[in-house]
Amino acid sequence: MPDRDVLIIGAGFSGLYQLHKLRELGFDAHVVEAGPQVGGTWYWNRYPGARCDIESIGYSYSFDPELQQEWNWTERYAAQPEILAYLEHVADKLNLRTDISFDTRVVSLDFDDPQDMWTATTESGATITARYVVAATGCLSKPLLPEFPGLDDFAGDVYWTWDWPTDEVDFADKRVAVIGTGSSGIQTITAIAPTVGSLTVFQRTPTYAVPAQNRLIAEELAELKTHYDDFRAESRLSVGGIPCGDELPPFFDDLDDGRIRSELHMRYDDGGLCFQQSFRDLLQNEEANARAAEYVRNRIKDKVHDPAVAEKLTPRSYPIAAKRMCVDTGYYEVYNQPNVTLVDVNEQPIERITEHGIRAGGTDHEFDVIILATGFDAMTGALAAIDIRHGAQTLRDKWSDGPRTYLGLMSAGFPNLFTVTGPQSPSVLSNMVTSIETHVEWISAALSHLREHGLTRIEPDVAAEDNWVNTTNDAADMTLLKQAPSWYMGANVPGKPRAALPFVGGVGTYQQILDGIAVTGYHGFELV
Repeated sequence: MPDRDVLIIGAGFSGLYQLHKLRELGFDAHVVEAGPQVGGTWYWNRYPGARCDIESIGYSYSFDPELQQEWNWTERYAAQPEILAYLEHVADKLNLRTDISFDTRVVSLDFDDPQDMWTATTESGATITARYVVAATGCLSKPLLPEFPGLDDFAGDVYWTWDWPTDEVDFADKRVAVIGTGSSGIQTITAIAPTVGSLTVFQRTPTYAVPAQNRLIAEELAELKTHYDDFRAESRLSVGGIPCGDELPPFFDDLDDGRIRSELHMRYDDGGLCFQQSFRDLLQNEEANARAAEYVRNRIKDKVHDPAVAEKLTPRSYPIAAKRMCVDTGYYEVYNQPNVTLVDVNEQPIERITEHGIRAGGTDHEFDVIILATGFDAMTGALAAIDIRHGAQTLRDKWSDGPRTYLGLMSAGFPNLFTVTGPQSPSVLSNMVTSIETHVEWISAALSHLREHGLTRIEPDVAAEDNWVNTTNDAADMTLLKQAPSWYMGANVPGKPRAALPFVGGVGTYQQILDGIAVTGYHGFELV
């Protein structure tokens, strides 16, 4: 007999809720977490300015009415310390820590056919057996570690945004370099620019960023709490897992210029990622996309005083929203400061790290601190880091040409292994907490179904998986996503196969698909 009914890997939003849900249903479930405390992504990513790009009121659990009434978010977009405090509060309120092993990293999983169970081996060599494994490992949890020649030669301090020191770092009067201008880089740059001696930003690809319009939300949160259930229900049926209000009709439906400009202006000034839902077909219609992109480009030009710097910060090589848009709190204005310099590494490639700084384009820049904001091996990286085996087959080998899943929940050939917000589910194209709750609840119901019917094994049919992979790719082909070298497509990792990692059909559509599959007795799965 296995040690546990269910082993859950990860103690972030996914793992905590999965543990609570399974305990509530009477399963013997246990979590292993590589970090020293709960939080997952929100424990590791504590760099300056770290903040969620989904509004706090939606980036929170809906399963406990008492919890959502008692917790008071302070800001529209919560910062990392507040999100971590929230998860710690949840863990304490639900007494979850008693079933979590911290500082425990799983390095391998091996499935035993006769016993229908997994054996997990940890970094220390300890083993745990479980009938089922739920990988709650996160979509952005495996950092990308590019090799810069000479990095070990640098005499100053080097920091990675994904593993920031727990003690406060003093940047006063320091010469600081930041490499990377994705979300982590933008947030770090904005936060430290007022305090550093000088700041040099090394940018490869400019980013479309829209303002957060962050603010204190005590009054609006109190009002929302009077109808929170309606808000949650609307979130579950929305495209992105959080309501964005009425969207414009498709771009080709005779929209006049005045209405187009008015809608873009309203969305931009309201702030946040709902800007990308200005037009229903923003990611399908090139003309609609071009209008929205040009609007943001003009706003960048308005904010940055130096036209040459503004142009370097202006994205022109890919459609808006085809790469992850960023939500900023004054990012572009940073470049008006006299102590901030922008280096375009397309014009001045980074040649090496030197003892005293960075050599780029034949020029030596001297620094006291280098900050690396180089992103993640998204969606598949955390699973690929574990040696997952069933007989002679490994998940790494199976996914060598791109992930293959059924619904982003399971992969054929690997029975009893579930992934929360795995590749080929809406995941990173949505409010992650909405998608997490959808997956946790579906997985929990499936496990209850197996137990009630005396079954011990569930695995996708190959044909069903093939159909879902094709569906995911075909849906992505109908959009502009493939026109951008983004981590949505795995393009940020050298050698990683290009494939559509998320399902682009939207949260509401996906929810209906999952519900239908469960109602029909788990169509596409073999239950034994």
